[in-house]
Amino acid sequence: MKIGLLGFGEVGETLAADLLAIPDVELAAYDTQFFDTRSAPAVAIKRYEAVTAATTATALAKDAELIISAVTAAQDVAAARSITPGLMHGAFVLDLNSVSPVTKRECATIIGDAGGRYVEAAVMSPIAPKRIASPMLLGGPHAEDFLPVAAALGFSGARVVSEEVGQASATKMCRSVIIKGLEALLAESLLTARHYRVEDDVLASLGDLLKSPDWAVLAQYMIGRSIEHGARRAEEMREVAATVRSAGLDPWMSDACAKHQDRNARFRDALHSRELSGMLDIMRRDIPC
Repeated sequence: MKIGLLGFGEVGETLAADLLAIPDVELAAYDTQFFDTRSAPAVAIKRYEAVTAATTATALAKDAELIISAVTAAQDVAAARSITPGLMHGAFVLDLNSVSPVTKRECATIIGDAGGRYVEAAVMSPIAPKRIASPMLLGGPHAEDFLPVAAALGFSGARVVSEEVGQASATKMCRSVIIKGLEALLAESLLTARHYRVEDDVLASLGDLLKSPDWAVLAQYMIGRSIEHGARRAEEMREVAATVRSAGLDPWMSDACAKHQDRNARFRDALHSRELSGMLDIMRRDIPC
């Protein structure tokens, strides 16, 4: 089976490594950053001799029976359009991107008009722990047809939730209100608490109210994720805000969360800190006291 990976970031590279273990899979990848030899995708692709680096998205789609789109949320529609000139009739396009139902439906129309079979997907956990077997919700009229293909390729956590495009992404967007919102709440609370030197007591009180194995460890993990993937998360939260707005609500929390994620992305050097206090100190360095 010929598979094209559109996007070679964390998700794309993880899937590449797992798909290479499947017999009779021919793998290619394309990322808009491949032209920059110092970029993370360009460095990553060099580690995979068995993965062909396509020169364009159109070239990636040519002869591919399956295209897996794993780009940033803001690029989802552009990514869908970029493969249509080379898309084979009947090829599956699996859209893993964290975007609103409206955006997914736009992508479905683009792919459908080009003769492809669009499958909406929502990855419901970080990709790292279970990798290709991560829990994944599939949707759209072609999802049932794609499911056996997914199973054969190792997507063992995938299940179909609806024939309607948008249901899977709505589930992911509503989940992100909580998960990404919690990251932003922890950052705001603990950055403030660090100023007053009360972060230990705040974390202890959280443990009394909301049971967690270790709130300090959880906070460092969640804030660290928002630093490492802040730009991507901010794009996702803007899609979340659009989802909330389309439901007739004002997305106050999601809009604010997007701003927090954008800010946190500036502090990648804080990831080198082994202690939560050190991470918070780095993040506070440009805050006037």
